[in-house]
Amino acid sequence: MTPINAHDGAPTLVSILGPTASGKTRLAVAIAETFHGEIISADSRQVYRGMDIGTGKDLTEYGTIPYHLIDIVNPGYEYNLFEFCQDVCQALNRISHRGALPILAGGTGMYVDAVLSRYQLTPLVQNEEKRRELEEKTDKELVRQLFALKPEQHNTTDLLDRKRLIRAIEIAQAEQQQSGTLNWPVFETLNLGISIARSQARERITERLHKRFKEGMIDEVESLHRQGLSWEQLDFYGLEYRYIALYLQGILRYNDMFQKLNSAIHTFAKQQEKWFRKLERKGHTIHWLDVDGDLPVQAQEVMNKHFAPK
Repeated sequence: MTPINAHDGAPTLVSILGPTASGKTRLAVAIAETFHGEIISADSRQVYRGMDIGTGKDLTEYGTIPYHLIDIVNPGYEYNLFEFCQDVCQALNRISHRGALPILAGGTGMYVDAVLSRYQLTPLVQNEEKRRELEEKTDKELVRQLFALKPEQHNTTDLLDRKRLIRAIEIAQAEQQQSGTLNWPVFETLNLGISIARSQARERITERLHKRFKEGMIDEVESLHRQGLSWEQLDFYGLEYRYIALYLQGILRYNDMFQKLNSAIHTFAKQQEKWFRKLERKGHTIHWLDVDGDLPVQAQEVMNKHFAPK
């Protein structure tokens, strides 16, 4: 099919939204195959090399479809929202230059919002005065401040490590600053959301979690630890790495670890729903697709209407 990537003269970015395990990647690939697209990951953890099973990269699903912002930094590096936005701007320019359709698939609520709302951010620069103010606070005060800044954060830092906790607060504060340093390209957005009942989402999450353990998720965490990532650093990379690290340290038994992790992911899925409602309140229209129907067909119908000559 002839590439369809512009509407009323402005390139269109198609974003795929939906809770975890709803099938966003599969839908993004189907759209890319039909509309000559390239996929931009909006997942804050898939940027890390070697974190494949725990972050759900599912690279085999992409086939020959080009993808961006996956496997671009090494574990241990503190990739942040400003860098993500900067990388998205570059990816959008490259994709547009090739005449392809950019498709944002994710992921992390704040990352998706940053693109759709064109956040204007400033790079993180350490402020010694603010650092001293943070260092004077108690651990409990720091934890409260971090969660006030990022209550939905999937990959929180180790709350028992003051240095990492203070660093996380500094990053979160920088992410909220508006300074106009990003040069966003001109584009429209067409947002496709996957609607799925909460009970069905829970079943999918649990089923997928069992699958990931069978694929070797524990081995992946062990390997990352042997490569030099501390248990505290693994905690920073999200729920799967946090709970499996506790199991590997002998703090949790296997069954307890699995149940706690499964429950935590269910809670995270509910937090994602809050981000979708927030996006709609901010004026971002989301075209909801029924997960029980043919998602690619539903998506194509919406896209054909969007790109139809007026």
